[in-house]
Amino acid sequence: MDIKTPAPIRPSTSDLWFFSYLPLAISDGIATPLIPLLALQEFGASAFVVTIIVAASAMSQVPFTILWGNLSDRVAHRKFFLVGSFLATGVSIVLIAAASTLMSYFWLNVVEGLASAASAPIGTMLLLETRQKRWWPQDIGMFGLISGVGSTVGLAIGILWLFVVGLHQPVVETMRGLLVLSGALSLLAAGIAWVWIEEPAVRLERRSLADLVNLHRGVIERVRHFRSRVLNIVDLTRGGPERIPRREVLFLAALGVMCVGFDMFYGPFPVFLWQTARFSDAGVFIAYLAASAASSALFYHSGLAVEIHSPKNVFLESLGARVVLLLLFLWGPAYVLFGLGSPALLGWVSVLNALMGVSWAFVSTASTLFLVRLVGRTNRGRALGLYNAIGGAGGLLGTLLGGWMFVTFGVTFAYDVAALTIGLGAVLLLPIPYHMFLVPHTARARRPTRAPERVPVAFDTLPKIPR
Repeated sequence: MDIKTPAPIRPSTSDLWFFSYLPLAISDGIATPLIPLLALQEFGASAFVVTIIVAASAMSQVPFTILWGNLSDRVAHRKFFLVGSFLATGVSIVLIAAASTLMSYFWLNVVEGLASAASAPIGTMLLLETRQKRWWPQDIGMFGLISGVGSTVGLAIGILWLFVVGLHQPVVETMRGLLVLSGALSLLAAGIAWVWIEEPAVRLERRSLADLVNLHRGVIERVRHFRSRVLNIVDLTRGGPERIPRREVLFLAALGVMCVGFDMFYGPFPVFLWQTARFSDAGVFIAYLAASAASSALFYHSGLAVEIHSPKNVFLESLGARVVLLLLFLWGPAYVLFGLGSPALLGWVSVLNALMGVSWAFVSTASTLFLVRLVGRTNRGRALGLYNAIGGAGGLLGTLLGGWMFVTFGVTFAYDVAALTIGLGAVLLLPIPYHMFLVPHTARARRPTRAPERVPVAFDTLPKIPR
């Protein structure tokens, strides 16, 4: 028997705890569009205030992700941290649903961000400490699948709730009830985690696993919860000063610029759907669902495309597609032909957002693989830590800028600047040399008449990225 062939094993209780993240992902799928919609309709918040609420929740996670991760390394019970995070998240969401003022709504969102911050680093470490090393890539992929499926199911539940359950009910009360359901799902996740999590017998050093924990990429593009972007900030606080190569600096600069552009668009996006396009609450959920389902379905195929083609080329082509798609959201003949708030316009915008989800699948996969292969194996952990930190910071800045421009200058100006910013990020990528991926592995075998050429070291040592 080939020992390299992974033999199937029966799930144990230490495996079943993975599925505690399913109700958590469903909860997140419900809350992602619901939080800004409730702020708009219950409290009359402006687009800028909505983006501040969204960004504050995400920003509050950064220091506490580091704190919870470090504390769990020093305390002998990771299980308690994870269960406590799920419980606190659920209670916070229920309290958000009951908030009576905009200020309390804002601060409860911040508290919810603090509570949910523990779920990323501690959950990842539990996975690595309770599973054999050969299963890590598959397990990390399973987490990505659970995240995508759960978020998509959550959005579908939101549509059914708003279309069916609350069809003849006051809209704000219906939304509050849906948010309570989101909190209850987080509490369910805590119960599943309590029953099925087994404390690991060993402890691993997170710094040595930096390249693995970052392989769990977010399936859905959003800023409210950007747990995967802050997993590795702890490494930046531990490592000594080291000169970063010029092409890596250029890549990270391009990443920061384009992430600002991404969230200039998506920061005020729910406000755009509700105020500008005049969709119903269920229509907003449908537009989000289109992107979620398309992105989840295409993540596997995006990995295959990046393996076959140059990651740089796939990255640039996907960015170009995003710029074109983003401009199609602007006011045009479709809005006049279909009519604001009409089912036809909802279908048009949902198709556009689904294509944005497809492009996100390719952007996320290609950008990560581009950077990993650019820096090589030895610097992978540091580079991915910078990648996550810069991407998160750029997204937060873009969210705030997008909301401010949306209110001050209007949607056309905000989205034009977003498209221009993404295009500028793509231009910054162009000078980065990446010729090594223009020649496939098989090309060298087709030249028998020539003496064997020494392959560059960087090509020999390309890391194999599990999918």
